[in-house]
Amino acid sequence: MIELEGVPELIDPVMICAFEGWNDAGDAASTAVGHLDREWKGEVFAALDAEDYYDFQVNRPTVALEGGIRKVTWPTTRLSVVRASGGDKPRDLVLVRGIEPSMRWRSFCNEILGYAHELGVEMVVVLGALLGDTPHTRPVPVSGVTSDPDLARTLDLEESRYEGPTGIVGILQEACTHAGVPAVSLWAAVPHYVSQPPNPKATLALLNRLEDLIGVRIPLGELTEDARAWQLGVDQLAAEDSEVAEYVQSLEEARDTAELPEASGEAIAREFERYLRRRDGQPGPGGHATDGGGLGDGRDAGAGGPGSYLRDSSASGSGGSTGATRPRRPSARDEADAGSDTGSDTGSDAGSGSVDGPGDGGEGGRERPDEQE
Repeated sequence: MIELEGVPELIDPVMICAFEGWNDAGDAASTAVGHLDREWKGEVFAALDAEDYYDFQVNRPTVALEGGIRKVTWPTTRLSVVRASGGDKPRDLVLVRGIEPSMRWRSFCNEILGYAHELGVEMVVVLGALLGDTPHTRPVPVSGVTSDPDLARTLDLEESRYEGPTGIVGILQEACTHAGVPAVSLWAAVPHYVSQPPNPKATLALLNRLEDLIGVRIPLGELTEDARAWQLGVDQLAAEDSEVAEYVQSLEEARDTAELPEASGEAIAREFERYLRRRDGQPGPGGHATDGGGLGDGRDAGAGGPGSYLRDSSASGSGGSTGATRPRRPSARDEADAGSDTGSDTGSDAGSGSVDGPGDGGEGGRERPDEQE
């Protein structure tokens, strides 16, 4: 039974999700959701039971002293709600931030989608970050992906064709498909040779793309300056190693050659329009994800009912959320389903040291983006 006492009726709610772990290279995605929570002072209204989904030998609880009293904090996934006021009209965001679960992924997704149903969520946006052969000196590539062909055409998104191993983001996307929940995933590519968190440039790129998608102007705070400082720091570290510097140059040449057609008047116009919107305090276009980029900030261009959205065919059911107490409002948006194509669902363990050597996939021996979702 989902209890939502104290949660007000929401305005055009969108659910934004990110999970630490395999889907979160450089902690870029989880940091983006954390930024939204801080900037708009989110209020936590629910937390999933840690006993149901986490192996505490993998994700250990922490102990802290508060006023001389020991307090244990358990690894879990929390839901909060914020009111975004940076558009033509206020809009509510349901923020889902946690750790990729260790077990019972179907039940995990069912519970999240149960909350989405209860709150009348109109669309789910899942943020992720993957390791890629991309230079840190160029705008961070951000891919918008969906598995719905009509939505791909409407929003100028990529249609998912990925096959291979997946993480909780891929499973949640599949749950959205079964539940008929409109959903999109946004993926930032993080340089594999500097994969350790944080990566504010990738976080900023995700937020800029999210801003375009949902039509809400997101306050960036100090994130733009943090992204510039991060790039300068990596520049200095790379300059100290001639082999790394040469490798970065080869990535730059490959990227510039591949994107030569994009260095067009259209790409420049999109970036200029973004600048004007921020200057005039206007929201993004809303519902149209764009590609493209700018230096430093990395700017690249109706829910089903509760129950078991992903069901094991060999079992009778799997702990879905039930007991709806709030009717589902009709969706006003023609958007649906999520997927991942260009190496999505890739995460990153926290690396150590400064800059990984060329050809390293970051710590943990991660595969290249084209080898995993």
